[in-house]
Amino acid sequence: MNREEAKTVLLLYRPGLADDADPQIAAALALAKHDQELARWLAEHGARQNALRAAFRQIAAPAGLKEQIISEQAALQKMAARRRRLAFATLAAAVAGLILLAALTFPFRPADDTFTVFRSRMVKIALRGYAMDLATNNAVEIRSYLARNRAPADYVLPASLQPVKMIGCAVQRWQNAKVSMICFHTGKPLPPGQQGDLWLFVVDRASVKSAPETDLPRLAAVNRLVTATWVKDGKLYLLETEGTAPAIRPYL
Repeated sequence: MNREEAKTVLLLYRPGLADDADPQIAAALALAKHDQELARWLAEHGARQNALRAAFRQIAAPAGLKEQIISEQAALQKMAARRRRLAFATLAAAVAGLILLAALTFPFRPADDTFTVFRSRMVKIALRGYAMDLATNNAVEIRSYLARNRAPADYVLPASLQPVKMIGCAVQRWQNAKVSMICFHTGKPLPPGQQGDLWLFVVDRASVKSAPETDLPRLAAVNRLVTATWVKDGKLYLLETEGTAPAIRPYL
């Protein structure tokens, strides 16, 4: 390192700081110990720096500068917080829009094509209360009404169910298929407002994926109802009543 290179390095030197540990500054200082001209320059440079620092210390800060800096910093922080909230709200709105678009474009149908969901939905219809499309105990009129409304009307009732009093029917929907709902009253006392206590749902077997394929009734408890399911001539039958297995077996 020559004298001019040392001066360039020592321009950044501040005595009393950690600069002494810098290899280049340490080399320049070592050179100044053996170079009188460089040592004289370094002393003058140090004196100028000390004078400047002393002059700066004598300059009084304007009144209210500290408070101004604090208030401006607080304002900047608030502005940054508002920008973050706005950015988050914009992002959330964009995500919500994408979710809505996806829902409209690709409707989510988690298990609508399964037999389990079909059975659960028909049970809910019986439990929540329903309005019969046709109230009558005439079996011929019920078949005629269902046929006119393009719901299954060629159903076959089990022999033990045929003597039970019909009280009407309704047409329910399952996806794109129509479901015939035939309502019965077994003669048991009914709670106020309840019209029947035995319900039969009939739908095309092909409309309900995963449905059983046997003509032997399969029993299952769903909510507070007991159900029996079987298939005959391409039709899926679902019979429901309140209670347990003994309550439904007499009608199978």
